[in-house]
Formats: sequence, structure tokens, C-alpha cells
Amino acid sequence: MELLGAVTVVLLICIACLLSITAWKGRSGKGKMPPGPAPLPILGNVLQVKPKNLAQTLQKLSEEYGPVFTVHLGSDPVVVLHGHDVVKEALVDRADEFAGRGHMPIGDRANNGLGIIFSNNKEWLEVRRFALSTLRNFGMGKRSIEERIQEESEHLLEEINKTKGAPFDPTFMLSCAVSNVICSTIFGKRYDYKDKRFLGLMKNMSNIFDMMNSYWGQEKENPNSSFHMKNLITSTFDLFIAGTETTSTTLRYGLLLLLKYPKIQEKVQEEIDRVVGRSRKPCVADRTQMPYTDAVVHEIQRFISLIPLALPHTVTKDTCFREYLIPKGTTIYPVLSSVLHDSKEFPNPNEFNPGHFLNENGTFRKSEFFMPFSAGKRICLGEGLARMEIFLVLATILQNFILKPVADPQELSITPTLSGTGNIPPVYQLCALPR
Repeated sequence: MELLGAVTVVLLICIACLLSITAWKGRSGKGKMPPGPAPLPILGNVLQVKPKNLAQTLQKLSEEYGPVFTVHLGSDPVVVLHGHDVVKEALVDRADEFAGRGHMPIGDRANNGLGIIFSNNKEWLEVRRFALSTLRNFGMGKRSIEERIQEESEHLLEEINKTKGAPFDPTFMLSCAVSNVICSTIFGKRYDYKDKRFLGLMKNMSNIFDMMNSYWGQEKENPNSSFHMKNLITSTFDLFIAGTETTSTTLRYGLLLLLKYPKIQEKVQEEIDRVVGRSRKPCVADRTQMPYTDAVVHEIQRFISLIPLALPHTVTKDTCFREYLIPKGTTIYPVLSSVLHDSKEFPNPNEFNPGHFLNENGTFRKSEFFMPFSAGKRICLGEGLARMEIFLVLATILQNFILKPVADPQELSITPTLSGTGNIPPVYQLCALPR
């Protein structure tokens, strides 16, 4: 009887698999969903898709199925866009159709469909526009926000000086510095790096980022308004997590790369000394006169590909894309790392080389393949702020300190410890020696 039962279970599984594959074949192909590996019932493409290294897995699948293909994460189909042309076509050229936010369980649990990052409702665009205009009024892209970053950079230098050249992990300092820029912008004040409530906020944001891998105003007379307290609080927290963890992680990864390649660090410092000197703070206006430093900043963001798949999108209606039909509500993964690591645009893309953003005569080279902040209507709200922070903080640190690794640079690992939704650098220590 036991043998008969086991045989029955196996037969049922086989029948389920055959039915699933038959249904999948009927739904994919020209005029239907994009092709992809046959999914198992319930489990989907668990055998082909490795969650710990999604970008690399999807690259291999694109070699077999092309730039537009379907994978099943569990029972849900996901359309993957791999390569510059299809990512640009979807997110930029056909921005309205691909502007929806794809399903993310952590966003559903934490935000309940509210806010800016994870929301996918009709109020999203209204709140996003309001947040962007408010940030501009606070000075994003203007001199006032630059002064806030410069001021916080001075506090960061003080904290680094306290190490007196001893080894330390820069994670905490960088997170506090970047978060304080947001605090000073939204609340009008910064916090001491030892403030307990501030530290609690920092810990919560770090936990959320790992799991992913102010009262601005109400219109009380309008109960259907997007500007109710819960939505505003959620939107504010969105700005904190988007403006803290991503930028501080980029800076932390950037310092690791400069430890790994000390000659690049030396060339940046030579340019800082030549253009800025030691008697004044670096400013955004210096960037146009510092092509090598600008190239290093861009190469850091390109190389680490911090959010390799972007955050998931969804199509807002039944969409004909290329030769396929994507049903409304289907999750879309635009693989940003496939654009940032395109070998035709960036020779040897897996090597850290500032030359990727330099012309032969040493001037800065722009590239439309540079999209670490995504593109289209869901492009990162704080792109301007983040770009300013990364440049000013790195330039300020290198103006004042020589960064030394604890171990031999050749022994330093620059491979991310997590590579799912985000690429997280390995833990490391450094020594900062005054120049």
C-alpha cells in the first residue's frame, strides 16, 4: 500500500508538471507572453533562478531566450528586460505603460501601499510631484543643499579624526553623515552621531535595506486627498531610506574600491590638490574641472550596480512590446546591471576602470548607459542630491586623508556579500591617515 501511495504521488506530480508546461507553452511565443524556461507547479523557475545572484542568473537566461523573456518566481510570471535598448524602450520611450510599481512583499508590509517607493496607486504621482517640488524648494540642486552637505562633511571629518589612524569600519559614520543631510533638509536640524533616537532610525533603515536585499500639510476638507498623515509619514520615511542607505552604501563601496586600487586614490588626490587645494572645501562647481574624480565617482556607481534589477515595475495596461503581449499587472524586471555592464559600451565591464568615463584627451565622457538611478517616471527622486553627496563626501575625505587598508590591497575582496535586490559590499576596516 505504501509503495502504491508513493507511485500515486509521483504520477500526480508528473501530471501536474506536464499540465504546467503545456499551459506555459500555450501562453508564450509571438503574440503572447515572452519565452522563458518551463516553470514547475507552484515552485516556478526555482531551479533556474538563484535568488542570491539574480543578475548573473538572468544574464545567462538572456543568452538563451533573448533580451525579453519570462521567468516564474513561484507561480507569478515576471518579464525580464535585459540590455540597454529594451530597458530604455520600456522605461523611457514608453514610460507611461511601464510606470507601475511591481509587487514587493516588504513594501506591502511596511508601507501598506502608501508613500513613494513601493506605492502603486493613483495618488502616487501626485505625492511624488509634491515631494520633488518640496525638495527643490528646500534646495536640492541649489547652493543651500550643497552647504548642508559641506557642513555635515566637516562633522564626518571630526569623527574620522577621532580614530587617530587606527583601523575602523566606516559603515556607521557614513550612514550617520548621509542621513543627517536628509534630517537637516526635512527637519531643519542634524543629530549627534550618538543620539539614541537617531541611532534607532539608522538601525531600522539598515534592516529594511538588508531585507530587501515632517508634517508637510493636510487638506482636511478633502478625505480623498493623497496628503493625509499616514501617507505623508510613509513618504517621509521613503525619502529617509532611499536617501540614506543607497548613498551611504555607495560611499562605503567606493572607499573599499579606493583601498583596493591605491593608485586611483592617488590620482584623485593629485587632482583635488591641483583644483581645490587644501585651504577650502570642495564644491559642486569644482566637478567640471575635475574630470578624473568625476569619472571615478561614475565608475564606482557603474561597477557596483547597487540596485542591479532596479525595483520591480509593472505594466499599467495590456501592452504590446516588441513581438509579445504583456498582460496588465505583470511584474517587470528592468535589469540595470545589464546596461551598466554592457561590454560594447564599457570594455571589460567587470573591471573597475575610471577610463570608462574618460575620453582619450582626459576629458569626462558622458554615457547614456549610465543609469544607476533607473530611468523614466520611476527614476530615483533624489538622484541630484545623491550625485552631489557622493562627489562632495568622497572629495572631502580624500582631500584630508590617505586611506590605507588593514590587509594587502590584493587580498581585499570587492565581491558583494549579498547580490539580490541590492549589492552589499563585504565588511572591511580602513585606516585614515591625515595628509
